[in-house]
Amino acid sequence: MVLLSLTASHRELDLDALERLSTGSGSVGRVAVGSCGPVQGAVVISTCNRFELYLDVDAPVHGDAVRHTTKHVAALVAAGSGVTEDVAADSFTVRTGPEVTSHLFTVAAGLDSMVVGEREIAGQVKRALAEAREDGTTSKTLELLFQTASRTSKRVGTRTELGAAGRSVVSLGLDLAGRDLLRGRGDQDGSWRGVRTVLIGTGSYAGASVAALRARGCDDVRVYSRSGRAEVFAEGHDVEAAPDLIEALADADLVVSCSGARGRRPAGGSGDGRAEASLEYVLDAAAVVRSRERAAAAAGDEPEPRPLVVLDLALHRDVDPRVADVEGVLLYDLGTLKAHAPATAADVVDRARRIVDDAAADFEETRLGRAADAAVVALFDAAEERVRAEVDAATARLATELAVRGETPDESDVDAIARDVRKRVHAALHGEIVAVRADALARARAEEAAVVAGAEELVEDAERAGRR
Repeated sequence: MVLLSLTASHRELDLDALERLSTGSGSVGRVAVGSCGPVQGAVVISTCNRFELYLDVDAPVHGDAVRHTTKHVAALVAAGSGVTEDVAADSFTVRTGPEVTSHLFTVAAGLDSMVVGEREIAGQVKRALAEAREDGTTSKTLELLFQTASRTSKRVGTRTELGAAGRSVVSLGLDLAGRDLLRGRGDQDGSWRGVRTVLIGTGSYAGASVAALRARGCDDVRVYSRSGRAEVFAEGHDVEAAPDLIEALADADLVVSCSGARGRRPAGGSGDGRAEASLEYVLDAAAVVRSRERAAAAAGDEPEPRPLVVLDLALHRDVDPRVADVEGVLLYDLGTLKAHAPATAADVVDRARRIVDDAAADFEETRLGRAADAAVVALFDAAEERVRAEVDAATARLATELAVRGETPDESDVDAIARDVRKRVHAALHGEIVAVRADALARARAEEAAVVAGAEELVEDAERAGRR
């Protein structure tokens, strides 16, 4: 088995390209396991700024299975997203072996995030594994990999200042929105009390948004959902449900949209890897114009209504970009947030990276050690066979000696023979165990290195083809 990952994030792609690539992400892991023989397991991480596939591949030393799997999965992504197979293949960074472990642990710790140190990614990594379990696509190796990544993320959070910084995409977005929402207000304490907020969506980002708004003092939150889950979410989070979006927007100061509805397969989808997204925006420019007209009519002769700040946190944009052209509306999307992501102290990041590097090295040593453990178990099995053979032979000799006197060996005689033989055989076994374990580890490392080299050659071939 070898670990293989195909990853794309805000670091390699602009968010528009990433959005296109990840359309169809919900089914790609399931289809990969079902249609690609070498793939024994798959876990997919799809967030607002990354799309990553982690695969457990039954790969021989020559690496052809890795080559085949990489091309096959890229084709599945292309089929689901509508991009060409060449574009899909070129969009991913391919990693194998120890590089997969190191990258996932880095991601889970928030060190590869748009907002370095953000903690939301830790929950997203856990959910990716949970979804793979529900789909029946995980494997023992991937279970251990992702569980260890989550433990490493927690360790980074408790042992470095990153855990206390409260960093997240949601908090960054609200910080940017707050500059406009609170400008010119009389509140001196920076409280968001009285900021009328409409929340679109009921997923994990919606829950994080409610918590972050409350932390800022916001006490007027209404939630809207096209899926009909607003009432349940509102009850569970002590907010109000908004049955009509335009009516809710008419007196809103802030809209936080994080439904991601444009990136999900409609109910009853086929699950065959075809494109999943509806092109309809959750919030379009026409709806915003109508709501602003209602707000102006309600204001009458009073000054113009306050600006409406719209925060779009969905990778597959919930909000039509043309909303930014509506008078009196300010739109912040993920591209804006990326441009305003704060820097992090180098020493804090260095400490976090050391924790991640140590955990990755330990994981790889444990994973490779399984091959060595199998060799040691085989050695013990062979030793036990030798013990049984020698005990049988010694018991037979004793029986011959006792037969002259008309006696036979009793149970205590056989037990004493077995103890002596086992002690002698196992004493001689220690040196063999050390040698076999070292040899098995060396062979496992060599096999993995060969697979990694094959994957790297595949990437280089693709790059050379792209330059021609």
